[in-house]
Amino acid sequence: MGVSCLRRARLGVSMLTDTAAKNAAAREKDYKLADSGGLYLFVTTKGAKVWRLKYRHAGKEKLLVLGHYPGIPLKTARTMRDRAKDALALGKDPVLEAKRVKLIGDARAIDTFEKHARAWHDASKGRWKPVHAADVLTSMENNLFPDLGSYPITDIDEPLLLATLKKVEARGALETARRLLQRAKKVFKYAKAHGAGCGNPAADMVVAMKALPKKRKWPAITVIEDLRLLMRGVDNAGAMPTTKLGSRFTGLTAQRPGMIRRMPWKDIHHVDWSKPGEPSPKAMWIVPSAEMKLEFELRDDEAYDHMVPLSHAAVETLHAARLMTGNGPLIFPSSWDPTDPMSENTIGYLYHRIGYKGRHVPHGWRSSFSTIMNGQVERLAMGNDRYNLDRLIIDLMLAHKPIGMSAEEFTYNRSAYMDRRREIAESWAALLLDGAKPVAEVMNGRRRSAYR
Repeated sequence: MGVSCLRRARLGVSMLTDTAAKNAAAREKDYKLADSGGLYLFVTTKGAKVWRLKYRHAGKEKLLVLGHYPGIPLKTARTMRDRAKDALALGKDPVLEAKRVKLIGDARAIDTFEKHARAWHDASKGRWKPVHAADVLTSMENNLFPDLGSYPITDIDEPLLLATLKKVEARGALETARRLLQRAKKVFKYAKAHGAGCGNPAADMVVAMKALPKKRKWPAITVIEDLRLLMRGVDNAGAMPTTKLGSRFTGLTAQRPGMIRRMPWKDIHHVDWSKPGEPSPKAMWIVPSAEMKLEFELRDDEAYDHMVPLSHAAVETLHAARLMTGNGPLIFPSSWDPTDPMSENTIGYLYHRIGYKGRHVPHGWRSSFSTIMNGQVERLAMGNDRYNLDRLIIDLMLAHKPIGMSAEEFTYNRSAYMDRRREIAESWAALLLDGAKPVAEVMNGRRRSAYR
């Protein structure tokens, strides 16, 4: 039995229970009730019960007295043990750390990372959608608070924060680790602004993080004549009208296909649905920030909605779609359930069937638009200042932060130049739909059963 207990202790298996600690009675001699990781309950001949931690530092065996039971319950004692082990891992002596905390005072000891993180979250969540606010808090509760939550915020340094984030990276969750780093950076910034006296160990830590996988290069046609052939192929294909209209709208707006699939009618503004065919010069699709794939610095701010001015052709496409899906919440829903988005593969499979496999995918429209329209403005502007401005505007239309533009400049410019955006959107539509079928003919063309 004794050998089994020792083996369990070496493996770090918890051995002590609250019941055993509570029932431990005085004996003729002092004795120990072992838990794990060097933690044990020392019971004196007078019945006093004291938590102690045995450890080694700088090659010497040492002892840390944690406090009396039941004032410090078993669960708390284990937390204190784990914090002492963390200090050891950083080369610090837990006894000296305990003395330092005592000298500094209890106020600092309770000025923890978790306290400031929750305060930052409370102050920020009014700018977020509820589902995003819940996601931010849950991500910290699951990944940051277990290791960092109980530490005084001034005690958290780069090695400790990095070790915590590396555990997330080890799971393969590289983007999650990057988001946690950004949230930790904001927590430290918030705490410092509220007088915590801490630095910001997250400020320059991105250089120590694993690199994210390279962005996938999407097959894209970048010759306008070939794109027109693709448009005609889609128009003439045997497919559901909503699939054809979804493809046309994706090409006209060059926005991310996932946003288009999930696009609800309520996000379309300044269109009079009772007057199809009439111009809607202020038609706008406003994409909530929750749908946007923004830089990590911007992910937590609902102010960064993306505004997409809609060309006349894009509005005509929506009028046509409204005849079929206007009674539901989504513009391009699934064939099976009007409350579910169209499958992410639906339009791509259509392209495969008509001979464009490996040549063009729905996401490729973004590269098509960028390449062709940058070429157009370069040809027309001949390298003058208007050309440089139009290049910036094209990036903003794609919700890209232009190269060299700071986050603050992007904040200022993200909804600017709307008149010029509309001009570019109309020029792109005219180029793309030259020779294309009217949208009414697309709706009445050959169909492909949803069950095939």
